[in-house]
Amino acid sequence: MDLTKIKCVPCRGGEPTLSSSEIKKYLGDLKNGWKIETLPDKLVKEFEFKDFKEAIKFTNKVAALAEEEGHHPNIYIHSYKKVKLELWTHKIGGLHQNDFVMAAKINEL
Repeated sequence: MDLTKIKCVPCRGGEPTLSSSEIKKYLGDLKNGWKIETLPDKLVKEFEFKDFKEAIKFTNKVAALAEEEGHHPNIYIHSYKKVKLELWTHKIGGLHQNDFVMAAKINEL
């Protein structure tokens, strides 16, 4: 499934989180170093750039994409050139298809 062709949809509270088999399937579609962290389930990836300026450029691209999709990751800049992203749907306390859609689109930046 090409997740980049899907638009994030507004998520309401009370929707179910993805099952472990759904997470495994979507993660297989994603590849490129995304990992699952738990409590709550989160999709996480760290990116490393040549310098701080490039890390900020990437962060700004992620921010613009997040605004366009209406789905916002947690963004951490550390060690001056590394960016860690966490995707999870706060309203449901875990993972939703939107998280994997965003990850796929971030991979294309």
